Amino acid sequence: MKKILILFLIVSAYSCKTTQSTTAKDNSDPTKYVKAISEKDLKKMLYTVASDEMEGRETGSKGQKKAGLYMIEQYKKSGISFPKGAKDFYQPVPAAFMNARRNQNLPDSENIWAYIEGSEKPDEVLVISAHYDHVGIKDGEVYNGADDDGSGTVAVIEMAKAFAKAKKQGHGPKRSILFLHVTGEEHGLHGSRYYSENPLFPIENTIADINIDMIGRRDVEHSNTNNYVYVIGADRLSSDLHNAVVSQNEKYIKMDLDFKFNDPKDPNHFYERSDHYNFAKHGIPAVFFFNGVHEDYHGKGDEPQKIEYDALTKRTKLAFVVAWDLANRENRPVVDKK
Repeated sequence: MKKILILFLIVSAYSCKTTQSTTAKDNSDPTKYVKAISEKDLKKMLYTVASDEMEGRETGSKGQKKAGLYMIEQYKKSGISFPKGAKDFYQPVPAAFMNARRNQNLPDSENIWAYIEGSEKPDEVLVISAHYDHVGIKDGEVYNGADDDGSGTVAVIEMAKAFAKAKKQGHGPKRSILFLHVTGEEHGLHGSRYYSENPLFPIENTIADINIDMIGRRDVEHSNTNNYVYVIGADRLSSDLHNAVVSQNEKYIKMDLDFKFNDPKDPNHFYERSDHYNFAKHGIPAVFFFNGVHEDYHGKGDEPQKIEYDALTKRTKLAFVVAWDLANRENRPVVDKK
């Protein structure tokens, strides 16, 4: 009888431990980590990335490289490393590649990448992208590109920090996440094209791309509110991806989703004008978050003091909860459209 009692206690203890372990890996609710996304931190980073010191971050310039070093420093501070299989935080993008189609005398440049490995399906990779180049200096004026795309750049870093915090607390993403800052967007989406043609991880293992390009301001169409974001491309290849954006927004963020520019007949062709497109061309489901064009688009007035940091924070949180869902759901988004 005594032996049976001891055996019962051992089995009960093991069962309890197993239950606790399973509970610790329950990633169904991102609420705690959404709160880790900080308006203060986004603002601090953006005032650096979009400062005159970075000289407008022209592709391959000293200013862009300086901004890149600052970005890498933020990843290192959060304990986030470069991807396995890479030797450092850089993917070199040769000048010959960028100038092959239309020679703009661009120098060598580099994409910057960081990585959090998945706990259960590490070979499946979610890409979160933003371009970190801008248009540089014109007629002695620095074009700082705070919204385009300083806003997306700092959003990706802040999302990575939130995922890193989750991992430290036993809630790391089940799939791997590649945080990809691409170069050469302003000259023809070169950095994302280079990655899509020279991926670090097999392109067929890339489950989706979340692309963030300009999320810190508002356009004329939404002059009375900044509680919106344009959603472009989510349903072009995958109804699963579209449904994830809608459901995660309804559950956690409650922002107005504007699909105006998602119309295939949109004369602006925004779907083809940012870096997600180079993933979509390879059959990868992709969504583009965007605040629309404003009066300082590609102008010298695109400065960090004009960013609406509450909107930047809320849109970053939306991208985060969508990423959380994609990284942790049972099945990758199904490609059910052409």
